[in-house]
Amino acid sequence: MKSLKNQFLISMPSMTESNFAHTVTYICEHDEEGAMGLIINRPTDIPLDEIFSQLEIDDDTRAHGKDPIYSGGPVQTDRGFILHPGGKKWDSTIRIAGNINLTTSRDILAAIARNEGPDDCLVALGYAGWSPGQLEQELANNLWILAPANEDIIFNTPCEKRLDAAMAQLGISIEQLSPYSGHA
Repeated sequence: MKSLKNQFLISMPSMTESNFAHTVTYICEHDEEGAMGLIINRPTDIPLDEIFSQLEIDDDTRAHGKDPIYSGGPVQTDRGFILHPGGKKWDSTIRIAGNINLTTSRDILAAIARNEGPDDCLVALGYAGWSPGQLEQELANNLWILAPANEDIIFNTPCEKRLDAAMAQLGISIEQLSPYSGHA
């Protein structure tokens, strides 16, 4: 089994009735135990300021306070995940690949509130998860398209353009795909 870690998982147009309709998911982990990823193009109406307030984290600078929290997926929607470039290590940081890290600890949120955290970050509540073999079966059923992950798309591309940007890496647009799939 080839790991899909550090790949974009793009939902096919046929996934209109699911939690993943029109999404780009960044795969953070994929091994024999299953897969875990974060949806990177589904912002919520919740600003980061609200999380700071709920966690009683002082936010004097307001540098990132208006940034949206993302819906990272339908699993454990009360748990926070922060994607960010490398640099300083936080209490619960794992390096995913290249310069992309995932942190789940409060200390990074406090640093972000003080404008001492990473300049680029994506804060998500919840994650997308797949049991062993489930993602592979969904790929075989043509529910997803794989594309290389790209740090610029995660951190610098406006969220409403991330799907198109991920598809553009493959030389196609989502409009070119049929909502129906099959096997010859």
